[in-house]
Amino acid sequence: MSYQDKYQKWATDLFFDEQTREELQNIKNNEKEIEDRFYKELEFGTAGLRGIMGAGTNRMNKYTVGKATQGLANFIKKEKGEQKGVAISYDSRNNSRYFSEIAALVLNANGIKTYVFENIAPVPELSYSVRKLKCIAGIMITASHNISQYNGYKVYAEDGAQITAPIDKQIMTEVKKIQNYEEIKNISKEEAVEKGLYNTIGKEIEDSYIEEIKKQLQNKEVIQKQANLSIVYTPLHGAGNVPVQRVLKEIGFTNVHIVKEQEQPDGNFPTVEYPNPEDKKAFTLALELAKKVNAEIVLATDPDSDRLGVYVKQKNEYIGLTGNMSALLILEYILSQKKEKNMLPENGAIIKSVVSSTMVEPIAKHYRVQLFEVLTGFKYIGEKIKEFEENKKYNFIFGYEESYGCLAGDYARDKDGVAAVALLCEAAAYYKEKGISLWEQMLNLYEKYGYYKEGVKQITLEGIDGAEKIKTTMENLRKNPPKEIGGYVVKKIRDYQTQTIINVETNESEKITLPVSNVLYYELEEDGWVAVRPSGTEPKIKYYIGVKGTSLEDAKERLEKIQKSI
Repeated sequence: MSYQDKYQKWATDLFFDEQTREELQNIKNNEKEIEDRFYKELEFGTAGLRGIMGAGTNRMNKYTVGKATQGLANFIKKEKGEQKGVAISYDSRNNSRYFSEIAALVLNANGIKTYVFENIAPVPELSYSVRKLKCIAGIMITASHNISQYNGYKVYAEDGAQITAPIDKQIMTEVKKIQNYEEIKNISKEEAVEKGLYNTIGKEIEDSYIEEIKKQLQNKEVIQKQANLSIVYTPLHGAGNVPVQRVLKEIGFTNVHIVKEQEQPDGNFPTVEYPNPEDKKAFTLALELAKKVNAEIVLATDPDSDRLGVYVKQKNEYIGLTGNMSALLILEYILSQKKEKNMLPENGAIIKSVVSSTMVEPIAKHYRVQLFEVLTGFKYIGEKIKEFEENKKYNFIFGYEESYGCLAGDYARDKDGVAAVALLCEAAAYYKEKGISLWEQMLNLYEKYGYYKEGVKQITLEGIDGAEKIKTTMENLRKNPPKEIGGYVVKKIRDYQTQTIINVETNESEKITLPVSNVLYYELEEDGWVAVRPSGTEPKIKYYIGVKGTSLEDAKERLEKIQKSI
């Protein structure tokens, strides 16, 4: 069926509701828009769905959400997991609550019990609830940090991590089997409640989740001494507002200032172009408030509150920390405190993604903990934690990825911006008690482990043409591998798609044991590296860069040189 045929069916068939048909009739003369909405199905990928909201097969709407959920339901029924149930959460995005209801009722119509959050909640709380309630799966309705037109649908396995192989492929197969939207089962909410299939999650889960975060703290007593640490926080109109304010208050911080213009949930994100704490513009209002209240640390979480962005005060300026920097500050703090108290676990383990800072290598060596590397995506960190849990060989301490996400402790299986706030504020209080700022502690890390610096260059390429351009770029890099990047000689090329590492000088190859992924990684001379991959959540190709310099200034110059060449 051509995209035009699909369009005509959606625009005229009475199976589709009046609002859908009307929306599509309004674009009848816009060929490009029709093509973009119907040239493909919104793909159920390795973590679920993500796309622009609207009518069409390539959009997030009640029909595409229903189809994904029916496929998930068919998988759950094959696994005999109906009574274990599915936990469902949602963030502040437009239609998030609506899509969560659609998902719940499709599952209920298939005889599957659901536990739906009463209010918006962050990703890590959903991950925790799957484990706490012993569910067979979880669903989070969110598009994370994407712009307001987007929404998404993440699926979690019963260990609380986003689905990985082989479960992801099994669910995808079930979704693809559904050829007609008429196959989606439904039930009224009243009937589902009456049958005991539709259940709500309330304060009890939140209370338990907050207690787990508190267990990750290392020096609760230091907070009492530095309770007046001046903190500015913005939830960027997202789900972090309530849990972050609550945890900071309960652990003892008394001088917390909230960016009022961004406090309330709002899926239109009216004060930011892009609700992403990686974006400097997202901190505009927070930094204005920070200057007024003389804040020592400025924090922002994204709409589903799994990512944390940070600015720290040093003298009269605010310095932005990358996701690598904030994660490594937290990691060093945790490891140093555990070592001081003789509480470092035997066979302790740290997990990083392949595109994250290599500064963690000397840190792991210093504290004699094992370092593991996984593919990009926190689900792979979650998968590794599960492996440790099952084989008992390692004790998980910390996992992080460069994209502003980390996890301390194994109570959840996804990155936790709420816990990161608590830990970083505790670390700030600890170092303040010692007479230094967080930035001064970062400088201490550079002096101790080396002047590592990282950056990301990303190019947005939207639509059909953009997807083709991204594909061609990766193909060209494989056909014509660079001999140098930014003046630095390429020593080895890791191709995670062919699962090989090629030594450029000797042409010898070795096998990569990680799963297949469309990632190229170039090891450069003088401890530099560049990795290239298409984004899994946005229409972008991303270039990750890492260098090690002889000083901060030297590292900055090296990084800029490589960025310019890209």
